[in-house]
Amino acid sequence: MRTSRLTTTAVAVAAISVLATACTGQSEAGASDDPNAKTTINFWHGWSAPAEVKAVKDNIARFEKAHPNITVKVSSNINDDKLNQALRAGGSNGPDVVSSFTTSNVGKFCSSGAFADLKPFIEKSKLDLEKTFPKVLLDYTQFEGKRCALPLLTDAYGLYYNKDAFEKAGITAPPKTMSELASVAKKLTVEKGDSYQQLGFMPTFHGYETVADHYMASWDHKYFDENGKSNVAKDPAFAEMFTFQKKLVEDLGGYGKLEKYRGTFGDEWGAKHPFHTGQVAMQLDGEWRLGMAEDTKPGFEIGVAPMPVADDEADSYGKGFLSGTIVGIAPASKKQNAAWELVKYMTTDTKAVVEFANGIRNVPSTLEALKSPDLKFDPRFKTFLDIAQHPKSSTPDGAVNGAAYQLTLQDFGYQYEKGAVKDLQAGLEKTAKQIDTDIAKAK
Repeated sequence: MRTSRLTTTAVAVAAISVLATACTGQSEAGASDDPNAKTTINFWHGWSAPAEVKAVKDNIARFEKAHPNITVKVSSNINDDKLNQALRAGGSNGPDVVSSFTTSNVGKFCSSGAFADLKPFIEKSKLDLEKTFPKVLLDYTQFEGKRCALPLLTDAYGLYYNKDAFEKAGITAPPKTMSELASVAKKLTVEKGDSYQQLGFMPTFHGYETVADHYMASWDHKYFDENGKSNVAKDPAFAEMFTFQKKLVEDLGGYGKLEKYRGTFGDEWGAKHPFHTGQVAMQLDGEWRLGMAEDTKPGFEIGVAPMPVADDEADSYGKGFLSGTIVGIAPASKKQNAAWELVKYMTTDTKAVVEFANGIRNVPSTLEALKSPDLKFDPRFKTFLDIAQHPKSSTPDGAVNGAAYQLTLQDFGYQYEKGAVKDLQAGLEKTAKQIDTDIAKAK
């Protein structure tokens, strides 16, 4: 589980904006330390929940048993801001192995040198990455041919639905297309005065995981053209998504009414999440939600399915949005060979990946682990395993300024859904221009 919404990524983007100064140099051949020598390395990660921290410690214990010469000192709850400060400072007290939940910042990590180039280590270990990881995961852990990270577990997004509410409304199956999603959402909505007894689906861009890039995974789309320019005003998929989302907002009661209802929701990461409480009958969310929801004993049967897709792309049903944790090596580390042993173990050892996925309740990140009989998950979790392997599942493209372009698009969405922007095409053109200007400045 991790907070991957772009609204919470804004802090990370601000922190990463100065990562270019973090590069302290790195060996083109990897490092000179002896990986067989007795040593201690520092691993910094972002997990903070007790069960997650325990799963990390258990994983490290397994590594230390397999590599008795390497002791790993673990620091948890490290966000990208703290990580940035440490990478800039360097020194023996800083991290050797670094991880981040912000896949959108890989472009910045790689282009600035904030994470070390892993190519020498991968070549020395003779790893065949294409036979190890799904293609989308390989794409979001490199930028413009430079690989500075590897995937460490995956997040796959799908549709959760209240089976009891479906039965009561006479709905026999989860929606597969966006028009079906809209129809089902309206059937499931029960109004109560100027509010709701039950909302079929919270469509606003503030509705937790219903952010622009998660919606976009339901359409075949390209964020940038062949020249690296923003494509959001030229690719019709973006206008189609915003048109669909805006109409659904209006059909379900309007922006003001929905936002007022949203104010009654509990915290996204707490027991009073609106899906847990029955306030919403369907929810776009990541694989972690299943375990979190079941832990609260919601009082209804939970169904899981892929997110519906664009009506004219029905044959792609089963795909979804992917992201995940990334892990790399600090360029200032004097123990990069030992650090690589930990990175390689956590990301490519099938048993390690499976046991860590079981502990964190995330999707495994290697092809072998995805097929492992040792995965201990609720049968419904297979939906997310399938999404992770679907050839048309997607994640946003990397950029030299990280997630900044996604935040720009998201900010446009906030203005459009509430009616502050009237002309969709003009708004997208202005947004595209801003994205291009920001990327040019970052270069």
